[in-house]
Amino acid sequence: MISLNALSDLDTLDFDTIIDVRSPSEFAEDHIPGAINLPVLDDEERALVGTEYKQISPFTARKRGAALVFRNAANHIETVLSHHDGAWRPLVYCWRGGQRSGAFGWMLREIGWRSDTIQGGYKSFRSLVVRALYNDALPHKLVLLAGYTGTAKTDLLAQLPAMGVQSLDLEGLANHRGSLLGDRAGPQPSQKAFETALAMALSRLDPARPVVVEAESSKIGQRLLPPTLWTAMNSAPVIALHAPLEARARYLAEAYKDVLADKAVLMEKLDVLRQFRGHEVVDGWGALSAAGDDEALCRALAEEHYDPAYASSSKDKEARIAARVTAQDLRPEALGKVAEDVKAALQTISI
Repeated sequence: MISLNALSDLDTLDFDTIIDVRSPSEFAEDHIPGAINLPVLDDEERALVGTEYKQISPFTARKRGAALVFRNAANHIETVLSHHDGAWRPLVYCWRGGQRSGAFGWMLREIGWRSDTIQGGYKSFRSLVVRALYNDALPHKLVLLAGYTGTAKTDLLAQLPAMGVQSLDLEGLANHRGSLLGDRAGPQPSQKAFETALAMALSRLDPARPVVVEAESSKIGQRLLPPTLWTAMNSAPVIALHAPLEARARYLAEAYKDVLADKAVLMEKLDVLRQFRGHEVVDGWGALSAAGDDEALCRALAEEHYDPAYASSSKDKEARIAARVTAQDLRPEALGKVAEDVKAALQTISI
């Protein structure tokens, strides 16, 4: 049985496959990165065993559970795992490293595979995530990249690592672009899964070097930023990014073309703003959408909604602006130069 003492331990594990034997719903909510799900009790079976434990007796429930666990484990061995040779090394875990993973791990070892289990199971891993994001102060030196909507901040973050600059893409981890029109293909991860991805990303960054992160609100779509990260962001120095409205409108029209293409869904989202921006303004947006003039629509959205909202919410960052970068062009071929300017600005900041 192995112990996880730090999130970075996951990158040093010498196993071929990590197997999560919890039920599909447990796995879907969150799991150890890289794990596959081979449930030894599905959701209905787990509920059945739990009911028998409470309403009949623990012995009856364990007997039922044992039969189901070994039946399901045998099926996995005959199907999903049948191609592995004798050198295969699996690592098995369940919720607390107890009966489910213990039974499956024992069966694998009896066959001859060098299996092991995680002490404390998923719960021990989750405690490391909670400690990193809720209990301990964040050790990383954050620098915020701030700017009006449409200044290509997310694309710039993606370019920085190739230039030797550490960055953290919160919107990518949350699978959301962080605005009213920010939905991306596929659902957002659960809060726990978001936190797992975030904690793992942070564990792979060097605390001795600055990390550039986009200035976000405390909520990205439906996912909340954990307190230690949010606290660090609220005191971090800021690189303020500026770009002309026309360049931002052009960028937004391309970046949000998937959202702009579905005009019915787009108007459903924009209708929410009627109480804040008024019917005349929203009707004007609808007319631009119906006419297919996406750049004009993005320009109007920026001027009449995003920019006023940003100006109001960013006042607290003004005193923390440590450097400014101006980008006249945000087309893909020009972003490399802008990223270089961000890197140069970062080197002027004392953290």
